[in-house]
Amino acid sequence: MTQAAAPSGALDTFPKLLEANASRFKGRPASRVKEFGIWQSWTWDEVRDETRAIAMGLMDLGLQPAEKVCIVGSNRPRLYWSMCAIGYCAAVPVPVYQDMNAEEMAYVLDHAGAVMVICEDQEQVDKVLSIKDRLPELRHVVYDDRRGLRKYDHTTLHWLDDVEKAGEARAGELGPKIDALIATQTPDDTCVMLYTSGTTGKSKGVVLSNRNIIETAKGSVEFDKLTATDSVLAYLPMAWVGDFIFSMGQAYVAGFCVCCPESPETMMADLKEIGPTYFFAPPRIFETLLTNVSIRMEDASPLKQRMYKKYMEIARRVGPALLDGKAVSAKDKRDYKIGEWLVYGPLKNALGLSNVRVGYTAGEAIGPEIFEFYRSLGINLKQLYGQTEASVFITVQPDGEVRADTVGVPAPGVEIRIADNGEIFYRSPGTFVEYYKNEEATRDTKDPEGWVATGDAGFFEEGSGHLRIIDRAKDVGKMADGSMFAPKYVENKLKFYPAVLEAVVLGGGREMCTAMINIDMTAVGNWAERNNIAYASYQELAAHPKVYAMVQEAVEEVNRSVAEDPMLSGCQVHRFAILHKELDADDGEMTRTRKVRRNIVSERYAALIDAFYSGAPSAFVDAQVTYEDGRKGSLAATLEIRDAAVVDAKRKQVA
Repeated sequence: MTQAAAPSGALDTFPKLLEANASRFKGRPASRVKEFGIWQSWTWDEVRDETRAIAMGLMDLGLQPAEKVCIVGSNRPRLYWSMCAIGYCAAVPVPVYQDMNAEEMAYVLDHAGAVMVICEDQEQVDKVLSIKDRLPELRHVVYDDRRGLRKYDHTTLHWLDDVEKAGEARAGELGPKIDALIATQTPDDTCVMLYTSGTTGKSKGVVLSNRNIIETAKGSVEFDKLTATDSVLAYLPMAWVGDFIFSMGQAYVAGFCVCCPESPETMMADLKEIGPTYFFAPPRIFETLLTNVSIRMEDASPLKQRMYKKYMEIARRVGPALLDGKAVSAKDKRDYKIGEWLVYGPLKNALGLSNVRVGYTAGEAIGPEIFEFYRSLGINLKQLYGQTEASVFITVQPDGEVRADTVGVPAPGVEIRIADNGEIFYRSPGTFVEYYKNEEATRDTKDPEGWVATGDAGFFEEGSGHLRIIDRAKDVGKMADGSMFAPKYVENKLKFYPAVLEAVVLGGGREMCTAMINIDMTAVGNWAERNNIAYASYQELAAHPKVYAMVQEAVEEVNRSVAEDPMLSGCQVHRFAILHKELDADDGEMTRTRKVRRNIVSERYAALIDAFYSGAPSAFVDAQVTYEDGRKGSLAATLEIRDAAVVDAKRKQVA
């Protein structure tokens, strides 16, 4: 195979970065993956060779500049290499959520005008083939894992290994063409197109340029001092902008290693083996990790439970201060060191977070109790505020200035202003180019001066200059008495409790707040087993009186906490019900990034909402469900509605 020399001049596109990395990080690990229980590694120069081979193979299949190629599957090195290989051809990669059903996938592939799809395996190939007759521009389907596909019609279906070999066979002819395309690409050319989660409607294709991603990656790499010695676990959807900026943008700029788990199911175990130094997770992952800790401690011996409780109290009081370099007493330092030896160190090792130097959470607001738990262990967990349209980074938290109630200061190169109605606007080098084929939405979101409307409400604190996010601007409102209504604030507090997986708080324009709760089947099921409570289904467990009592205790504890904030004390939950099914993306109730579609939930559970505010003790609910084979059905139940104790302004508990 012909190999291009490392490009001179600005490294302002991904192909230029990769060619340079093959020289400057030669021999250093770039990609790792666990397959069949064994970790395999590729160096930067090997990744460059693989990527060029894929690029020539795609060119051999007829891929032309500016054409769109969709990538669908879980995190695999060859899918990441394929995204860069598409860039080598001056075409545009469009990653797709792997858990999309065929109908959802058809919309993205058709809207993008994809001419090729690169799939991970048979499952994804089957989805594409089932909609292929509705995609007139689709010419070829390529797959990585060949299991189950040998007897398929391969007229327009290709194994990625064969694509690479065909490209390498024409290396003498196609190599110079690839080099010519790399030389002519500019920072303003499209780097990637990512589809939004579609919280309020159809997904939009966000066009991001090389400049958007690379300049943002450079600023964030410098901010957190990331280097080629760092490593990250790539396990979040490849179609999500966060994964793209961490596993592609920052990895290519800093030269660190991107590690892929064996499967989504083994992610937690693989996290322990990799021990990444740089870790990102949405609140849901940190909530799950904490739930697992709580379950394990409930099963521990009385001695271990007492030791855990004692030293976690010390950690909560001392840990964040030590992490931020603040002064603490000699006794506190000594006690914390003992706790590190007995509790914190083994716990971090069990979680796979022992080596984390920088950790981030974003996507949704994280509950302050959850955030402080990890900080107290000495894990440098920080919050960032971002959007797909910003190439992720809008604000970040500097070391030593990390707090649970803010999202930090403007990220490098970012300007922020707050409108009179509290909505946050920003502009930065990462500001997206446009929404694909949607000029009207682009104009509504980005003004001629480059200011982007986030749709979130917030304010800058006086003195610290840190940004505080209240909620989605459209969700923040007033209660009937004029007090502030911010549902996400309460929902995040509820989700701190292991029994609560999801919560939807209602109350805008009403005289009181109410809540729909999803229990965490893992945590509550484990609790039921220990307490000899028999159940046959999620529905039966959710309706159990003792489960209701446990959730009611959590709701009332949250009410006492919310009452301490004068601005938000009106958001206490007066009535709640536990839903008989989990809110599900397949049912349209959540996005693929696990954000609740409030309008759909409010519509489908209207009978329950009416019962909340009429004072009824129960409500009959008939909810839509989607089975694994795609069939639609319904699940009906009469849900109990319970009243929860609230706290008045003088901190006196009332019914």
